[in-house]
Amino acid sequence: MKQYAVTASEMKRYDANTIGKFQIPSLVLMERAALATAEEIIRERGNNTCRVLVIAGCGNNGGDGLAAGRLLMLQGYEVTCVLLGDESKCTEETACQIRILREYGVPVNGIIQDREYDIVIDAMFGVGLSRSVEGIFADAVRRINGSGAFVCSVDIPSGINADTGAVMGCAVRADLTVTYGFRKLGHILYPGADHTGRLVCCNMGIDERSFLGAPPRWFTHCGTDSRVLAARKADGNKGTFGKVLVIAGSGQIAGAALLASKSVLRIGAGMVKTVTAEENKEAMLQYVPEAMLLTYPGDRPCESSTLIDRDAVFAERFKEALAWADCILIGPGTGTDSRACELLRLVLTQSGLPLVIDADGLNLMACDKTLAMAAAACGEHGRTVVLTPHLGEFARLYGCSVAEAKEHITEYPARLADSMRCTVVCKDARTVVSEYENSQSYVNTTGNSGMATAGSGDVLAGMIAGLIAQGMSGWDAAVGGVYLHGVAGDLAAAQETQASMTASDIIEHIRDAVLIQEREER
Repeated sequence: MKQYAVTASEMKRYDANTIGKFQIPSLVLMERAALATAEEIIRERGNNTCRVLVIAGCGNNGGDGLAAGRLLMLQGYEVTCVLLGDESKCTEETACQIRILREYGVPVNGIIQDREYDIVIDAMFGVGLSRSVEGIFADAVRRINGSGAFVCSVDIPSGINADTGAVMGCAVRADLTVTYGFRKLGHILYPGADHTGRLVCCNMGIDERSFLGAPPRWFTHCGTDSRVLAARKADGNKGTFGKVLVIAGSGQIAGAALLASKSVLRIGAGMVKTVTAEENKEAMLQYVPEAMLLTYPGDRPCESSTLIDRDAVFAERFKEALAWADCILIGPGTGTDSRACELLRLVLTQSGLPLVIDADGLNLMACDKTLAMAAAACGEHGRTVVLTPHLGEFARLYGCSVAEAKEHITEYPARLADSMRCTVVCKDARTVVSEYENSQSYVNTTGNSGMATAGSGDVLAGMIAGLIAQGMSGWDAAVGGVYLHGVAGDLAAAQETQASMTASDIIEHIRDAVLIQEREER
């Protein structure tokens, strides 16, 4: 299902909309948040003889935590509350929670006592943190992380940037995080995802009606969603289910062509034709016997004349292949020699078909700006172009370091998509999809570290091309392909383990990933 992932400013706006437009008092929202937090702790731990420490800050996040502590106290838990910071600077709602606790005879201390606790509720900072955690707060983070207690963070682990997942100096490592309304980007992006623990998103009175016509920029898919699949006609045939021209592999690299071509068919496309070096012919026939082949001499690149000029038969068949296809995929394992450059230039200038550019196709564009300009011109004229770079390829194409690309993964892909007039799939542990003139971006939460293996990107490129050939837009195919690729990877890891799985294992589990979504539709 589709789920939104909000930034700190978006969440503050939706909170304000709920209070202002729908007239729900802030204290009511705080009580609902506290109740959701207390219920999750009880569900997780159960034993009301547990000793609970609430560490609160002066903001409303602290009030949420203090209210949750009070509710646990009323259930029989032994609760100790600590306020870090100047009580006179507390928000009105948090000051109210402190007064309520004192009326119940629960003291609110200013320091953390040296004793053991079974549960720690981290309520120091909410989503608005914008500076490094220092001083008494940094000391509290260290004590929480070293306590050995079960840690529940309120809304987001203290020290995690809600927009980027970055650690702001230091951060709490939670076992459970209870958030409200919507997931935050910082829960999803690394390293924040590693600090979040089990994430529970509770509806405490803020839902999509609080958007007031301004939905969040980011969304993800969780669980199952049949909308990521291409529609299929009961009376269709192999032609109506899409024809993909895959230009991949070289005399030295066969695997990329095999994996990309196989994944095109596994995701449901009806036909695939692979253009590759003649050395790969036997391997293709063995691994993807369903594929049609168009081969060229792969022993050496053409120096004095172009491949098209040298081989009239290949030139004619390549022209026919461009006319035959519904979508083109180019780049996996092609190398960056003059032959690969020529083929990329041809598909950019001699065809108007939807185009997926991966791997070496992207490296060629990074080295030859005329190719990048030709790709941008395609998008300018309404042609569907999808770029699928990993972080290294993205950095070369964008003109930054890999570290910068990773740090700005929520910003730079959208900028590249705008400048190239295309859809950009920036592959990382959390893959991001952005599109030209699209106000929304997608962040993927499926997949695992086992997918960081040779050929995984070739599989994804084939899946996206296969979905486009079946009639999906470049945006929908990119989002659906990334999501299903991750689901297939998770299924492969469950069977093969993350350490031992291969790209071929991902392909073999595409059918299971699709089946899960089809069951949802039925």
